[in-house]
Amino acid sequence: MIKVTATFGVIIGNRDFFPDKLVAEARVEVLDLLKGLNITSILLNDADSKLGGVETFAEAQKCAALFREHRDAIDGVLVVLPNFGDEKGVAETLKLAGLNVPVLIQAYPDDLNKMDVVNRRDAWCGKISVCNNLYQYGIQYTLTTKHVTRLQDETFKRDLLDFAAVCRVVKGLKKVRIGAVGARPTAFNTVRYSEKILQRNGISVTTADLSEILGDANKLTAGDRSVKDKLEKIHAYTSVGKTPNEKLVQIAKLDVVLEAFMQANALDCTAIQCWTSLQQNYGCNVCTSMSMMSENMLPSACEVDVTGTLSMYAMQLASGSPSALVDWNNNYADDDTKCVLFHCGNWAKSFLPDISISTAPILGTTVGTENTYGALDGRTPAMPLTYGRISTDDCKGIIKAYVGEGDLTNDELKTFGNRAVAQIADLQGLMKHVCRNGFEHHVVMNASKTAGILKEAFDNYLGWEIYLHS
Repeated sequence: MIKVTATFGVIIGNRDFFPDKLVAEARVEVLDLLKGLNITSILLNDADSKLGGVETFAEAQKCAALFREHRDAIDGVLVVLPNFGDEKGVAETLKLAGLNVPVLIQAYPDDLNKMDVVNRRDAWCGKISVCNNLYQYGIQYTLTTKHVTRLQDETFKRDLLDFAAVCRVVKGLKKVRIGAVGARPTAFNTVRYSEKILQRNGISVTTADLSEILGDANKLTAGDRSVKDKLEKIHAYTSVGKTPNEKLVQIAKLDVVLEAFMQANALDCTAIQCWTSLQQNYGCNVCTSMSMMSENMLPSACEVDVTGTLSMYAMQLASGSPSALVDWNNNYADDDTKCVLFHCGNWAKSFLPDISISTAPILGTTVGTENTYGALDGRTPAMPLTYGRISTDDCKGIIKAYVGEGDLTNDELKTFGNRAVAQIADLQGLMKHVCRNGFEHHVVMNASKTAGILKEAFDNYLGWEIYLHS
């Protein structure tokens, strides 16, 4: 089982006319489970309330006060129901704590041979009552795969890890800071977005003029320590192919300045004006730098696609692995379930085992191939696929998204740049949804199966309009 790093507030529900011993047993079980998964727990001890459970309003007040003390640390709340539980106790705790974090509701199953007064739980019924109260209070919550499940069941462990991922996505997207470097290419209306709608959702955008970035890069020299260090990292990251040394120096200088810009503004990800001003006024591509940032969990999208890099960041939070911005680019022969994913060359190394620095042939036809060194060449092999896209819909004044799962395949593909073949069930229906709802030609891929996590975070907790393709 994969271990995660998270902190959960824990509420153990209790009901006075059900067996107390079940609460004591559940407390031991939940502490052992969370510790084994590297999840820190914050909960009442048995000196604060009867067996450390929450039943009365006074106990709800104590638990809420404890949660408020750890407000900055708590990522989510786990509600454990070893018996029916007190629905008001759970709801009042969450209301008084005011954490505004995801909540997972677990309830124990009964044993058929222990349905007598001293052993029965009735948590099946109690869970419904707890959820009813949370609904009345306007508190969002997450359900387990099975209505009732033991803490040690593998199904619940998977639910718990998925819930931890939901918490990461929700927490991360509520405070993400994006750097937009340069102006959107004139020909790409498709990547326009609403900065105001993003800000209303806690997503901040910091802008920089590309001329300032290039000006600072031109002030550096090949002899500067920072540039030498970057060159070493580039050589360690990828084969440089036939790239001239002076072009590698250009790439390194630009990378030094981009890193300083991100650090100065505490940015989580970037969207960069990757063409054509960069090639015409500086003489190289920024793809290598973008790939290295994305591989190091600082996603970077091309063509100043701000909501594209936001999508990359969200998928990274869900999976714990790098994401890549791609084009829905080509059909794959006559197979209606497959398509070609492509970009000039900025995907994270995780997607490109045969990675090497090259040029961008298509871009080179207009700006000169010699000015496009820095684009990466590489083919993505078979691996799991989660795809999706976050977008601002200015006409509706909302954030919307779509997500789904499929597979990347090893099907033959003879072309250049960064490339992959994707197989997706009802791909034609997905393309209809993309086109009818005005989504961009860019989509994000991640080597995981995390669409359900993203839907839960976007829809249930962030209130975004979400389509899950299946």
